[in-house]
Amino acid sequence: MNVSRPELRARARARLGGQIFATNWLFALLALVIVSAILSAVSFTGIGPLLLVGPLAFGASVFFLSLTRGKENADLADLFKGFTDGGFVRLLLLGLMEEIFIFLWSLLFLIPGIVKSYSYSQAIFLAYDHPDWDWKQCIDESRRIMDGNKWKLFVLDLSFIGWYIVGILACGIGVLWVDPYRTAARAEFYQELTGGVVVEDKEAA
Repeated sequence: MNVSRPELRARARARLGGQIFATNWLFALLALVIVSAILSAVSFTGIGPLLLVGPLAFGASVFFLSLTRGKENADLADLFKGFTDGGFVRLLLLGLMEEIFIFLWSLLFLIPGIVKSYSYSQAIFLAYDHPDWDWKQCIDESRRIMDGNKWKLFVLDLSFIGWYIVGILACGIGVLWVDPYRTAARAEFYQELTGGVVVEDKEAA
């Protein structure tokens, strides 16, 4: 992938409307707040967030990929596609198994867990582009396409530190505007990595 981090961020800003009070940026902020609120609301059950994280992450991926792929207006209804046409059980298992795998790797020390989180980071996007794939195929393909690209995504995430610092200084509430920006940049990363086309259906080695 040869596109620079500044270019990915520039594309993300453009998709969000170019400035922090643009309609799409505000809807993207609201989308992430809704996902966070739902997961927080079911956290008292203990297992609730583990069961819903996959379908809700899928909905967020649909929301941001739709913008990345040229949809002019953000649609909050996309957030709930994991419960309607995304294959709920498949997405439940995808989110659950990702969390379990990352947790188990983290037991070896923090760094392996972080590395694996980047290995699996594209699985939820792949689930959208490949509705016929099961959770394992999505994770395996994410591992394959992230081989050699984990550091690039890590540095892209790291490039938002300055924005987060500014957000914290703005009474902390400014951080809410940074999360949609970073998530949109991650969607641009996936789009650039895969071209948004169907990749070969095979397991990673």
